Amino acid sequence: MQRILIVEDEVKVANAVRMGLEENGFEVEVAYDGRMGKSLATSGDYDLVILDLNLPHSNGYEICELIRRRNSKIPVIMLTALGGMEDKMQAFELGADDYLVKPFDFRELLARIRVFLKRAGAEVSNFRNDKLLIGDLEIDRERKEAWRAGKKIPLTAKEYQLLELLALHKGKVISKMTIAEKVWNIDFDTGTNVIEVYINFLRKKIDKDFDVKLLHTKTGMGYFLSEES
Repeated sequence: MQRILIVEDEVKVANAVRMGLEENGFEVEVAYDGRMGKSLATSGDYDLVILDLNLPHSNGYEICELIRRRNSKIPVIMLTALGGMEDKMQAFELGADDYLVKPFDFRELLARIRVFLKRAGAEVSNFRNDKLLIGDLEIDRERKEAWRAGKKIPLTAKEYQLLELLALHKGKVISKMTIAEKVWNIDFDTGTNVIEVYINFLRKKIDKDFDVKLLHTKTGMGYFLSEES
């Protein structure tokens, strides 16, 4: 039975989600404040965490960051009343996998949970080589780390996910729409330049100090990683 942790201080919301998940065959634990959430998140063995942002004692950002320092693979879904773009960006920057704004439809939450658990299960059962190589760039998918010419590249969670996505499709152009869906799990908003911003972050980290550039732009189409321009 797959185990899910809910960190939510609104008792009615927490209990409603817990009951719905239990009816669908999940084992669920609930933390009603940030202190308990931190304790359970770091001591329990969970398959997925549902995390509110506004919590007593410790907020959801802090808990998400703590989870990511200890476990880079467990899916984290933010479930919060804060729907601003800055709130979303901060959550994704700290390693959240998805962001659902209250009020919400439980069926949508359940669908998202199943997608992430299925994806996580596929990764666990995938015995392919966990190292990706593009020229002298090496990506360790198990450790979620990258090196170029033997030098470790400091990456945020979203930078790593973007780099991994491009590396998995070496030489193939990946559109902004696909990047938004796979990395941010949101519909592409033509009014935001967040993808261009992160592409520039990556360029500075993996290409700036090297003669051979690996990250390329196909104007009007998207981005790709290749040893050849």
